[in-house]
Amino acid sequence: MTTTTHASFVIERHYSASPPRVYAAWADPEAKRAWFVEGEGWDIQSFDIDFREGGSEKSVYGFRRGEEVFGEKTAFSNETVFNEIIENERIVFTYSMARNGRRFSVSLATVEIKPADKGSRLIFTEHGAFFEGGDNVTMREQGWQELLGKLDTFLAKSN
Repeated sequence: MTTTTHASFVIERHYSASPPRVYAAWADPEAKRAWFVEGEGWDIQSFDIDFREGGSEKSVYGFRRGEEVFGEKTAFSNETVFNEIIENERIVFTYSMARNGRRFSVSLATVEIKPADKGSRLIFTEHGAFFEGGDNVTMREQGWQELLGKLDTFLAKSN
């Protein structure tokens, strides 16, 4: 029997960078790769981004040391479609994630970037469908918390 769990979460972060700088970190392929894709322990096989409405982002990656997850060597993939982009304000995208070719989630995400005291406020909202117990809202929210923390580090270094 197949199972599907639906869940949502919202993360709010303050960045000391202006809305155009925060937006650029999502829009520029090199910047996005630096904070979103690269990371300790990951082997990035491919990363392509066409940042425009109707454009896509695709990445394939695995554990650098070939660690197993659920008893098998693991290749992950992420496929994104950008549905709405308002420069310096909002990015709406849908994305699916798969492990060894088997999809385990599909999500709708919205990134809102607003001017805030000495920087920006980012509001990230995700509505997800999680399949077969391969992921859940707690794990996904923790992953995005980590990624948005990496965005903060990236923005501080590129200041």
